[in-house]
Amino acid sequence: MLIREKIPFVRGCLLMASFLALFALLLTPLFGDSEGRRLTGLQYADNIFNELSKGSSYFIPGVREQVRSVEGKEVRLTVTMKKADLAPLALTLLRTAGVTDVAADGGKLSFTGNLGGILASATDDADNLYHNRAEPVSQKYGGEPPLKAAAAWWHLLSPAIKELQKQGLISEAQVVDQVIRRAVEPGNNFYSVPAARVTDHVWLMSGMLIFYVLYTLWYGFAIFELFEGVGLAMTKSASKQES
Repeated sequence: MLIREKIPFVRGCLLMASFLALFALLLTPLFGDSEGRRLTGLQYADNIFNELSKGSSYFIPGVREQVRSVEGKEVRLTVTMKKADLAPLALTLLRTAGVTDVAADGGKLSFTGNLGGILASATDDADNLYHNRAEPVSQKYGGEPPLKAAAAWWHLLSPAIKELQKQGLISEAQVVDQVIRRAVEPGNNFYSVPAARVTDHVWLMSGMLIFYVLYTLWYGFAIFELFEGVGLAMTKSASKQES
């Protein structure tokens, strides 16, 4: 018979059954968020971690300091955007930032202007998106979707880094990189997510961590008991005696 040890096997079955029952509950929309939506336990935990991640990802004040270091720096660049359909909007972004010498040919944009002013405009948009203020960004560009504007900034500035490096403008390229990684990307990625600090959720975070550890052990012991029940148990090998 497959079952060698009945008691460990029964314990393993009970542990595994209760583990799966709780897992099914975690996949059931029993939780609610601030907007009244029903969430599963996994979605609720994911939202909490996103809020905490956003709360520790606000780097824009430091980015503004770096942008000030290139204020008044005139640059002449030609960039090719990977998403050519965003080129008309990128043209609007540049003109709104005060760039007058700009031309577009498909997905290729050529412009001459104040790098500090361009980056300051991108940072302002990112700051608004980070704080979930979509309307100012949309109005700024004639009603364009705010996340589309963020995408246009990303596809415009990303190739600009390499072009600046080719011209030997290494420090300027580093500032552009910081604007992308620490302003434009967080603003886009965390838009519509409320920000939270770890100190605001100490007990919740502690409870989730303890639950995760116990739940993992729960599954491990269930497997261990089931294996022991069918005779697959780890035993110490007998020591070899010398003749």
